[in-house]
Amino acid sequence: MDNTNRYDIKYLFEPESIAVIGASQDKKKIGYAVFNNIISGSYKGNVFPVSPRGGDIEGHKVFTDVLEIESTVDCASIVIPANLVKDAVIKCAQKKVKFVQIITSGFSEIGNVREEKEIVEIAKEAGTRIVGPNMFGLYSSAASLNSTFSAARISPGHVAILTQSGALGIAMIAKTAVANIGLSAIISIGNKCDVDEADLLEYLINNDNTKVIFMYIEGVKKGERLIETLKVATGKKPVIVIKSGKSKRGAQAAASHTGSLAGSDEIFDAIMKQCGVLRAECLEDAFNWCKFMISSPAPKSHNSVIVTNGGGVGVMASDACEKYGVSLYDDQTALKSLYDAVTPSFGSTKNPIDLTGAAGADEYTRALSVTAESGEIGSTIGLYCETAIFDSGNLTQMIKDTYVKHQKNGKSISYALIGGEQVENAIASLSIDRIPVFNDVEQAVSCMGAFYRYYKYIDEISYKIDEYEIDVTAINKIIDSAAKDGRTFLLANEGAAVMRAADIKMPQSRIARSINEAVKFAEEIGYPVVMKVVSKDILHKSDAGGVLLDMDNKKEVVVGYEAIMHSCRAYNHNAVIEGIEVAEMAKKGIELIVGARRDPSFGPVVMCGLGGIYVEVMKDISFRAIPINRGIALSMLEEIRSYPLLLGARGEEKKDIESVIDTIIKIGSIIKKCERITDIEINPVVVYNIENGIKALDARILISKPKEDIQ
Repeated sequence: MDNTNRYDIKYLFEPESIAVIGASQDKKKIGYAVFNNIISGSYKGNVFPVSPRGGDIEGHKVFTDVLEIESTVDCASIVIPANLVKDAVIKCAQKKVKFVQIITSGFSEIGNVREEKEIVEIAKEAGTRIVGPNMFGLYSSAASLNSTFSAARISPGHVAILTQSGALGIAMIAKTAVANIGLSAIISIGNKCDVDEADLLEYLINNDNTKVIFMYIEGVKKGERLIETLKVATGKKPVIVIKSGKSKRGAQAAASHTGSLAGSDEIFDAIMKQCGVLRAECLEDAFNWCKFMISSPAPKSHNSVIVTNGGGVGVMASDACEKYGVSLYDDQTALKSLYDAVTPSFGSTKNPIDLTGAAGADEYTRALSVTAESGEIGSTIGLYCETAIFDSGNLTQMIKDTYVKHQKNGKSISYALIGGEQVENAIASLSIDRIPVFNDVEQAVSCMGAFYRYYKYIDEISYKIDEYEIDVTAINKIIDSAAKDGRTFLLANEGAAVMRAADIKMPQSRIARSINEAVKFAEEIGYPVVMKVVSKDILHKSDAGGVLLDMDNKKEVVVGYEAIMHSCRAYNHNAVIEGIEVAEMAKKGIELIVGARRDPSFGPVVMCGLGGIYVEVMKDISFRAIPINRGIALSMLEEIRSYPLLLGARGEEKKDIESVIDTIIKIGSIIKKCERITDIEINPVVVYNIENGIKALDARILISKPKEDIQ
């Protein structure tokens, strides 16, 4: 719920005063932990403990009521039983407290939605913003403020963490301490009854101390706003996300393939890529990427070089580079020129650069200095396998020296060290200095892959939006007619009319209500023709035997008409059949599906992929959030496994990709401008050779119920 009287979010992260409602003298209670963390954490603002018992805590006077405080209160932290929270919020609203952190649980997360909404409404009237409920507080290095109840020490740094899970957030505080990750901020969002990720990002985007943002998300409520905020955020700094809940329970099979294919996780994943957000699969990857991104300058080139003393580990790294999208420099002449002098004759100057097992600290230093200083090379992956030749005692200093050299030259480097106790000790020592060093090749390369994915997005980002003019008035008239008839979908002829209103080509067609009409229309259109049932009770026509192809003459049309009527009545004897659509039989081409739907979390999204009758079996599809441009539409096509078919597989001509892009954008324009349309699916879209366009053979469109019908 948006608060129309918005206070600057800076008051949440940098309050000049904070009240702890529920502060306790009992060291075993959360009220004590929150208050103690604030006063022991170098916070310079005013702190007001509030408890009906009064007295004092750690030398601070305890107020029995927040209204007793004479000074302004920018922020309040509530840590009292759930049944007392509403009254506390009422008093905070009266006090004109700008932000209230409700640490208390027991609201919508356990089904107590009504009271949570009441609290938001109370706060909204006064302009007070609510964070939570069911959150653990926040840490902000800008104010030296720790209002969490974490027992772990928080070190200031450059990573900001937003987490929807309080328990996981507390665990992450402890983990950041072990991983030696300094934080600019960490805050749990809890139930997101008011303040959400987009609000918090607005502060972090412009916070110079925050270099990387890491988010843990369980669900998205205001997806369209989040998308816009993430696009702004990733334009300035890397954003890393972990999302739990990959199941498709939220994507119940709808009456269109678009709906049944739109699993919540697939859409989330596609939109994160569209926004330039890096999605991690686990906390280890997320923290590794955070550490790497903080210290890595923007790449001067996308060429990477592997330097190793072992062929096997070099091959593993090469495989990982392909997996994570790290481009290995492969100019053999240049590589030989660069590395011949620092590589033994029995080594290899091909990439990976193999210094062999005989390499010591000096050999590594010379080779890694080349990568640091070369203008052709953008980054380095340094690999070390423990050998008897290389004294592991020299390993730490060699890595420190070569890391500093890369930093001075504006180059990124990650290290993977494989070995025993001495090597593990070296990794632990280097990690304290926040040098990106790992005991696993995949981790070292994964960081580099995330790094390059982010900067590839920055290089290619475009804020241009492409739309088409469509006849909205004509489409609304069609929807009005369907709604008047009590339908939540359009019939085939109505769907075809919508396509015409958007200038999407479809085959000629007529609706026949008798065998004679079917024959007449077939002869007017010209053989061969397609015959399809038209019924509001039969949406999936093929399943009902309601589609016949290649009707070549009058006799086949007569028999086909009767066969469709018989099959469809057997399929659903109560079906009201409006007639049989007789349509031009389109020439063969590559069959795609193009669609759009209103996602409950992210709003309008478009979809494209391999079409035809096996679309749900193959599930070769991609999604994007609207609005898009031609570049984004092309990236959707490039993402599907079937894309080579459009480029001209097995000697065939290239297909009309530009017309497919036109169609994707037109479908996006329809669902954006016609708010009553909930789902659109064109399947198949037949794509012909370049400059020969496309034909949409079937359009299935769903519309929302009239508001008065929605309970």
